[in-house]
This record gives sequence, structure tokens and C-alpha cells, in this order.
Amino acid sequence: MTPVLESENRLAPAVAGGGGAGHAVTAWIRRHRTWTLLILFFSVGVGLTILAQQSPRSDGLSLSARNAAPEGARAAAEILGSRGVDVRQTDTFDATMSALDRASEDGASESADGPGPTLFLYDRNGYLDPDQLQALQQATDRMVIITPRLSTLSALGGDIRPAGVVPAGVATLDPGCALDAPAAAGAVSADSAYLYQANRVCYEPAAGMGGLLASSDDGRLTVVGSAQIFSNRLLDEHGNAALALRTMGASDTLVWYLPGLADVTAEDTPKTLDELAPPWVAFLGPWLALVAVLAMAWRGRRLGPLVFEPLPVVVKAVETAEGRARLYHDAHAVDRAADSLRAGALVRLARALRLGTDTESPAIVDAVARHLGRTREDTAGVLEARPRTETELVRWAQQLESLEKEVTAR
Repeated sequence: MTPVLESENRLAPAVAGGGGAGHAVTAWIRRHRTWTLLILFFSVGVGLTILAQQSPRSDGLSLSARNAAPEGARAAAEILGSRGVDVRQTDTFDATMSALDRASEDGASESADGPGPTLFLYDRNGYLDPDQLQALQQATDRMVIITPRLSTLSALGGDIRPAGVVPAGVATLDPGCALDAPAAAGAVSADSAYLYQANRVCYEPAAGMGGLLASSDDGRLTVVGSAQIFSNRLLDEHGNAALALRTMGASDTLVWYLPGLADVTAEDTPKTLDELAPPWVAFLGPWLALVAVLAMAWRGRRLGPLVFEPLPVVVKAVETAEGRARLYHDAHAVDRAADSLRAGALVRLARALRLGTDTESPAIVDAVARHLGRTREDTAGVLEARPRTETELVRWAQQLESLEKEVTAR
């Protein structure tokens, strides 16, 4: 046998063995294809989880320092960080208090004369209660609050109050004040913004209407009535970036707080019926229940079998309103009907002007007068009118409807 043939004979078993091993692996995968796919999916999931944890965190919250979407505020946070401001975003009340305490301790250890931490607060849904807001106010030197509600401003004290919304069609507003940050920033975007009344206001659409930016007398509280100024979408327009950076970058540390549902404090447990009921109910209650059962058994046999009807019965809202109107008409209850119409109009006007559900009637009348540019007497003449006859009631209801349309159209 030649050397070439001998070599081929020696290699033949090895090749055959290699093919058999590959065939065995393929056969094993076919027999256990379910477990193979599960292991593959699990491995891919673990890999994606590890990559997600290693990548920078992001969220979809409006004005979040981690949100790069148009409604986020990551651009402003990145610029502040590049200028030496330590931006610390927190998502809970406890984490915010801890961050403010640490920032105060760090500032005290570095310099006793430097400004304390600044708190940026955007509580869009009003999750924080008065005690939490006062605790935050005491823990920081400066607070910058975006579009706060009346309840939030009332809890913080001071003289800043809501004053309605920027009139429709006004795209930008000029500072019109001597405060450093607005004067340096210039005009800013004013679309869909809110106005506030205070001793120190800037960006007023007209004299006496309130401003888009309001500040307390001591400068510790600054209120901005527009969230879009700080957003990624409009940060580079007009003087938005300058106003945002000068407002939030006054100190070396900025605590960026966006409250959530976890910050809602649980109310005290309501009292049970046993705690509310007087002592004699323990004896009289079972006796009355027994009497009621006996009465139902006695009368139930006389009424015969029950007749089943298809439920639920759907009643149109217009039928309900018409039925109540007929009851008022039959009873000649003009005052009661007028009170119902006035209450509904005040609630809708307060919602349109973002005054809060706990705003009293005089405050709503003042806000409507400022928003429409009228005197308070003219507005009160409509909202506080007292019709005496049904004809006056109909005419007054039409005036209310016209007033609501004017407020929502501006």
C-alpha cells in the first residue's frame, strides 16, 4: 500500500467520528428544542437587562432631568452640569429631604458664605400636602416651582397667588421688570402659560394682569407659569434657556424633584359604624333587624312572586337634566335653579383659569375680571346676579353661557 492510501485510511475513522458527533448534537437539539429556545430567550433577556442597567437611566416624565424627549428637561440639566452645578434628581419626598440635607452639609463644610441648595419642584398633579411643602421650604434656601396650584402656594405662605392664563394669541412676553434673571434673558415663550400675582412679577401681558414669573419679597420663592420654557423642545427659542439656567443655577447644588403617587400621605383611618353609633344601638339594632325580617316575610308572601326586569336601565343625561328642570319649574324654585347654574359656572370658570376647586366665589370673580379686562362690578353683575322670575332666569342663563365662552376663547 502506498503512503497516500495509508494516510487516507487513518483519517477515515476520524472524519466519520466527527460527523457522528455533529449528528448527535443536532439530534439532541431536535429532541430538546423547547428547552433550547427557553434557554436562548432567557440568555437574551439577561443580556438586555444587564445592558439596560449599565446604560444611563431614562424616563418619560415631563420636565424630568433624565428625559431626552421633547417634553423632558435633560438638555437644561446637562447644561447646568457642564457649568458646575450638581444636579440631583429625586423621585420621592424622603429622598428629596435627604438630598437637601446632604447638600446643606456639603455647602456648610465648603463655605459658610455660599448659597444653599436650590430646589426645583414640578408638582403637576398636586401630590404634596401642606406639611410636606413646608418641610421642603424649611430645608432649602431657594425654591423654583413650576405652574403651582393655589393650594401649593397657600401652603408655602407669602403673597403669590394665581391670576389666570396668558391671553390666546400671545406667543412671547418681554420681562418688563428689574429682576436680574428675566432682565438678562429677555423675551420668553408664553404660549399656554399661567399668570401669578405678587409684589415682584415679570412678563406681564398687560398691567395688573399678573406675570408669568413671580418672586417673593425675600427672593427665596420663584414661581414660573410655564413648563415649556424648561423643556427640550423650546429651550433653544428666544430667551428660554437663559431664564431657565439663571433661575435654576443660582447655587452649586440643584435638587430636581418630581413628586409621584408614592408621596401621597395616607389619611387617618375613618371611624367605623360601631364607633360612630351610640351605645343603645347594640341592643336596639338586632331587635329592629329581627322585626324587619319578620315584616318582610309577612308582606312578601302577600305580594306574590317577584317579576324580573332587564337591568340596568340606561337613562340619558339630557333626560335627567330635563326632569330636574321640570321639577324646578313645577315648584317655581327660581332661586334653587339659579344656585345650581351659578355653582356649575363657577366650577367651570375656575377650571379654565386653573384656580383650583377650593377657590371661593369672590376670587373667581376677580380672576375672570382680570382675564377679560373688565371691571369687577361688570363681572359680579353677571356671576352674582339674583334672578327673581323665570324670564329673568332664562336671560341670566344666557349671559352666563356667553361669559364662559369669552373666558375659554381668550
